[in-house]
Amino acid sequence: MLSEWMRDATHPVFAIGGADGLADAVKQKAAKLVSLSALTLPHGLVRVVLAEQLYRAWSILARHPYHRE
Repeated sequence: MLSEWMRDATHPVFAIGGADGLADAVKQKAAKLVSLSALTLPHGLVRVVLAEQLYRAWSILARHPYHRE
Protein backbone atom coordinates (compact mmCIF):
# COMPACT_ATOMS: atom_id res chain seq x y z
CA MET A 1 0.00 0.00 0.00
CA LEU A 2 2.80 2.41 0.85
CA SER A 3 4.38 2.08 -2.59
CA GLU A 4 0.99 2.85 -4.19
CA TRP A 5 0.55 5.89 -1.96
CA MET A 6 4.01 7.12 -2.87
CA ARG A 7 3.49 6.47 -6.59
CA ASP A 8 0.08 8.18 -6.68
CA ALA A 9 1.10 11.01 -4.29
CA THR A 10 -1.75 9.97 -2.01
CA HIS A 11 -1.96 11.44 1.48
CA PRO A 12 -3.45 8.72 3.68
CA VAL A 13 -5.29 9.57 6.87
CA PHE A 14 -5.38 7.11 9.75
CA ALA A 15 -8.22 6.95 12.27
CA ILE A 16 -7.43 5.06 15.46
CA GLY A 17 -10.49 3.50 17.04
CA GLY A 18 -11.25 3.11 20.70
CA ALA A 19 -11.57 -0.14 22.62
CA ASP A 20 -14.83 -0.88 20.79
CA GLY A 21 -13.44 0.02 17.37
CA LEU A 22 -14.65 2.72 15.01
CA ALA A 23 -18.22 3.78 14.35
CA ASP A 24 -19.81 2.15 11.31
CA ALA A 25 -20.19 5.57 9.66
CA VAL A 26 -16.42 6.10 9.83
CA LYS A 27 -15.68 2.63 8.46
CA GLN A 28 -18.14 3.07 5.58
CA LYS A 29 -16.36 6.26 4.45
CA ALA A 30 -12.92 4.63 4.58
CA ALA A 31 -11.20 3.72 1.32
CA LYS A 32 -9.36 0.92 3.11
CA LEU A 33 -9.42 -0.66 6.56
CA VAL A 34 -6.28 -2.05 8.17
CA SER A 35 -5.62 -3.63 11.52
CA LEU A 36 -2.31 -3.54 13.36
CA SER A 37 -3.29 -6.24 15.83
CA ALA A 38 -6.19 -8.24 17.18
CA LEU A 39 -5.16 -6.87 20.58
CA THR A 40 -6.64 -3.73 22.09
CA LEU A 41 -3.70 -1.35 22.36
CA PRO A 42 -3.46 2.06 24.06
CA HIS A 43 -3.69 5.00 21.63
CA GLY A 44 -0.14 6.13 22.41
CA LEU A 45 1.26 2.71 21.61
CA VAL A 46 -0.80 2.42 18.41
CA ARG A 47 0.71 5.69 17.13
CA VAL A 48 4.23 4.38 17.79
CA VAL A 49 3.53 0.97 16.20
CA LEU A 50 1.92 2.59 13.15
CA ALA A 51 4.84 4.99 12.72
CA GLU A 52 7.33 2.14 13.06
CA GLN A 53 5.49 0.00 10.51
CA LEU A 54 5.35 2.87 8.02
CA TYR A 55 9.07 3.53 8.54
CA ARG A 56 9.82 -0.16 8.15
CA ALA A 57 7.84 -0.33 4.87
CA TRP A 58 9.55 2.82 3.56
CA SER A 59 13.02 1.53 4.48
CA ILE A 60 12.33 -1.77 2.69
CA LEU A 61 11.10 0.07 -0.42
CA ALA A 62 14.17 2.33 -0.29
CA ARG A 63 16.40 -0.76 0.10
CA HIS A 64 17.76 0.53 3.39
CA PRO A 65 19.01 -2.09 5.82
CA TYR A 66 16.40 -2.33 8.55
CA HIS A 67 17.24 -5.54 10.35
CA ARG A 68 20.51 -6.85 11.58
CA GLU A 69 21.70 -8.92 8.65
